[in-house]
Amino acid sequence: MAMVVKNNLGAVRTVNTLEKNSKAQSKSLSKTSSGMKITSAQDDASGFAISERMRVRIRALDQANQNTQNDSALMKTAGGAVDNTVEILRALKEKAINAANDSNTDEDRLIIQKEAHQLIDQINDNALVQFNGKYLIDGSRNNVTATEKLSGHQYTGTKTVLLNQNLNTTVKWSTKLTDLTDRNGNSLEIIAGDKYQVSWVIDGVTNTVTGDITTNTKLTDIESVWVGNDGTRISLSRNIKGDNEAIGKNKYGQDLYTPDRKAGMIIMSLDTNGDKVYGVNTQLAGFTISIMDYQGNVKKDVNAALEFKLLQRAENYTGDNSLTFHVGSEANVAIKVGLTDMRAHALGLQGTQGNKILLVPKENANAAINVFNNALEMALDQSTSIGAIQQRLEYTQTNLTTSSENVQAAESTIRDADMAKEMTEYTKNNVLTQAAQAMLAQANQSSSAVLNLLQ
Repeated sequence: MAMVVKNNLGAVRTVNTLEKNSKAQSKSLSKTSSGMKITSAQDDASGFAISERMRVRIRALDQANQNTQNDSALMKTAGGAVDNTVEILRALKEKAINAANDSNTDEDRLIIQKEAHQLIDQINDNALVQFNGKYLIDGSRNNVTATEKLSGHQYTGTKTVLLNQNLNTTVKWSTKLTDLTDRNGNSLEIIAGDKYQVSWVIDGVTNTVTGDITTNTKLTDIESVWVGNDGTRISLSRNIKGDNEAIGKNKYGQDLYTPDRKAGMIIMSLDTNGDKVYGVNTQLAGFTISIMDYQGNVKKDVNAALEFKLLQRAENYTGDNSLTFHVGSEANVAIKVGLTDMRAHALGLQGTQGNKILLVPKENANAAINVFNNALEMALDQSTSIGAIQQRLEYTQTNLTTSSENVQAAESTIRDADMAKEMTEYTKNNVLTQAAQAMLAQANQSSSAVLNLLQ
């Protein structure tokens, strides 16, 4: 190799090596100090983009998880109020059973009625429960969208429908009481000389008719027209529905059937124009038939066969005011929750004029038992729906937590540094840098040897 002065090629090569080692050392230092093998798009453009998208998704999943926790708190608030209403309705049924007992005087019943009215007021208080300023079970969060056109009129909302599937499918409303048979075709053994008492509650008012059963007394004979507080004349709509025959419309406007789609007898409010009554104002809150022998002894097995149970509750039209719980990291990942009206009026315990169901005299108390049964069914249905949503939110929360964990693990694989490997790399680059620095010093010394030739 020629000895030159102007160009110290050894030193130049050593400087280049030093710069290369210094850059490698700097990158290793950055990775070890940050704990990430990708600190910018310069390190790995595609890996950086994938990692950033994963980080966005992780934050979105975590926020959805927080949403779910807030939603669970909301549903817990609503559920607590409904559960309290269920407890009150149990107590009200106890009061009604007590008032129906003749060991009490009417004065005693009046005292019981005062207690009952206080409990009904508490049901209204429960319905005003709030979460973050939102009323939950006062009907403002309902999603009743049903509409139906009858007799040239447009009706909205739903009607109370009471159902009996204990009587034989051959029974008609025109059937004589003495000819009634149960589902299996066995005679109910109602005879001429027995007595009947029929009671129903509409708009908080109890209507009762009584009479003696003759060989010609029919089911259609044991009712009368009821006049509401606002002067509206309401009668009872009687109908027979066969297998797989729609009874009407539910709150979403879909066809309503019996639970097993088998035949049954239905009863509901009907105005004098022959139109079915919709909404809570004139709902049929309860219907009770009592058959007694000539001595006034209750025929319990007969009355059990003549029992009408709640199939659908009356609700006012609200449109879709349901709550939307956004529980996902993307758009349109949501749970819709409609909360029904849990006020006393909506449950059939109170009329439009503020009048509450009466427990005096004992006939009213007996009729009130079925009203409270129906109200309990409504409250328990809402409680069950809330519980189902709470359970779903728990599963959703678990799924979001797991998803966030899995995405974070995937992001870690792409972006996080293997610290053992990076420390080894850093140590190597550090040694190489120091070696290059030492060799640069040697390379600079090599040019001074030319001076010996010039002496």
